[in-house]
Amino acid sequence: MLPDFPSSDVFKVLSNDPVMAAIISRGHPLKSSKSEDLYFKLLSSIVSQQLSAKVAAVIFQRFISLFPNEYPDPKLVLEAQDEMLRSAGLSFQKIGYVRNVAAFAADGNISHATIDAMENEELIRHLTQIKGVGRWTVEMLLMFALERPDVFPVDDLGIQNAMKRHYGLEETGKPLKLRMQNIAENWRPYRTIASKYLWQSLDNTPK
Repeated sequence: MLPDFPSSDVFKVLSNDPVMAAIISRGHPLKSSKSEDLYFKLLSSIVSQQLSAKVAAVIFQRFISLFPNEYPDPKLVLEAQDEMLRSAGLSFQKIGYVRNVAAFAADGNISHATIDAMENEELIRHLTQIKGVGRWTVEMLLMFALERPDVFPVDDLGIQNAMKRHYGLEETGKPLKLRMQNIAENWRPYRTIASKYLWQSLDNTPK
């Protein structure tokens, strides 16, 4: 669980960076987004890929409405016909990805017992075995559904834009990411919290 703000321990670490301290002072307290159903959250992430938040929400609601109690049980997802899943607005590619997640879950690979035993990088390697699930998707799961406190999604465009704005970064590509990672070292072990305040500063928090 993310520490609640104001938290003296968290603020003491993050306020060592005056830029981050100013961002936090202008922001508002973070709300919990913890989820007990990682499978469901992962499906939502897959459906949402490359879509606006509004469109993604509509399609995901259509998708879950195809199933009893609006819950896409892994077995039922695997048994569903293409035509049924297409009716929700899923592309054939996303249908494949959704089935990949369902098959992975059906084999017991997304249980809390399995997930909780893994460190961040181990969990990223574990879940990116699923075709259609990339590092960024797992980082969002770590940061929001699991509320792991020390994740830094250096590839996220929102984080890149926020750090360019607030830290005056002019680099691009690999040099930009190296600068970002160096700055973020000052935020350990609360890089997730710092990142959420960066998103908040742009009003661009991932859903």
